[in-house]
Amino acid sequence: MSNIKALNWRYATKKFNEDKILSEEKIKVLKQAFNLTATSYGLQPLKMLIISNKEIQKKLRSFSMDQQQVDTASHVLVICIENRVDEDFITNYFKRVKYLRETPEEILKPFHDFLINDFKMKEIEEIESWAINQAYLALGTLLTVCAAEEIDACPMEGFEPEKYDEFLGLPEKNLRSVLVLPVGYRSENDEFSKFKKVRRPLEEVIIEID
Repeated sequence: MSNIKALNWRYATKKFNEDKILSEEKIKVLKQAFNLTATSYGLQPLKMLIISNKEIQKKLRSFSMDQQQVDTASHVLVICIENRVDEDFITNYFKRVKYLRETPEEILKPFHDFLINDFKMKEIEEIESWAINQAYLALGTLLTVCAAEEIDACPMEGFEPEKYDEFLGLPEKNLRSVLVLPVGYRSENDEFSKFKKVRRPLEEVIIEID
């Protein structure tokens, strides 16, 4: 499928086919897509849970406004932010840069020191808001890749993060849930799959400056 055709094919799936399960290869693609998503400074203040246990999915549905997608999907992806983005977190990033790119310390140090000082000056709420923005970038990447791979998905903000966090033991992992993305294959009975896209005309949303 071309990119535009894939995006036209994509929709927020309301009913999944419970009998169709994503292959390990498809899940591997989603893992890689998540890890390759763009993030500010390349810091990746995110982790993603991949849940395929139906009993867990049923419990999560009760924390998700009873939305059936959560327990009927093949897998449920939970995008989380790191609770601590501190000096150690940033330093570890630069260690990876040095190791993978063999970049000399003297070149990395100015940017390393800038980020350390910059984040020290930020309030906790500001860092949290910044990290949440990165989660939405990852969601956009995942939705686009899902469309290209003909994987159905339903992005969800309608859930109770505190209950997800407690049930999944996220505080112990230094994480907080931000977004939920059930993925799988659409049911033939999902009437929403046949609806036309409703979008503003291009001339209303695109401004060209010559």
